[in-house]
Amino acid sequence: MENQTFDQDLLIRTHNLDLHTVRPSDYELLAVNRADPTLWIDRGFTNPLGHLVADPGPLPHRIPRILADPSLAKYLLRLAVYRPEQVIIGSAGFHMAPNPEGMIEIGLGIEPAYRGRGFAQELLHGMWGWVVQDPQIKTLRYTVSPTNLPSQAIIAKLGFTFVGQQIDEEDGPEDIFEMSADDYRVKFGGANQP
Repeated sequence: MENQTFDQDLLIRTHNLDLHTVRPSDYELLAVNRADPTLWIDRGFTNPLGHLVADPGPLPHRIPRILADPSLAKYLLRLAVYRPEQVIIGSAGFHMAPNPEGMIEIGLGIEPAYRGRGFAQELLHGMWGWVVQDPQIKTLRYTVSPTNLPSQAIIAKLGFTFVGQQIDEEDGPEDIFEMSADDYRVKFGGANQP
């Protein structure tokens, strides 16, 4: 991580995944038709699993934020493209830009056919490894339902600290886990390794 700076437009590459930013122009198409055949055509990957098509995931929350402030695109949503097949297998994004205290919260989803293969953890590390290069980031937050055992296992394995519980208006009770950006950099580094 030596001499690296935060690159907001960086294509994030992990061992198996390319994490592509959903651009403001993409959000404009997604707002009209999530199955638009022109989506991703210029990006060199496809969406045969229909990620975010039948289930819009975070899009109802992200689209208005991007329309209000296109500069948020670097944070709000990245498509996880499985490099060997050049197909979208999931996505991850931060709920917003960091708050004034430097906290940033992540959400993610992996398509069922690709679950149980380590992609969720790889996706999280890709996003966190990128964002902790930004000096304004102080705290990484991950919230998860107490009944979501696979996600609970991932966050426990990574060593995040349980800091409490909240009630999400849509999802109900969520456990809150956090790790400081400094601790993340020490434990995992901050660079993304292809």
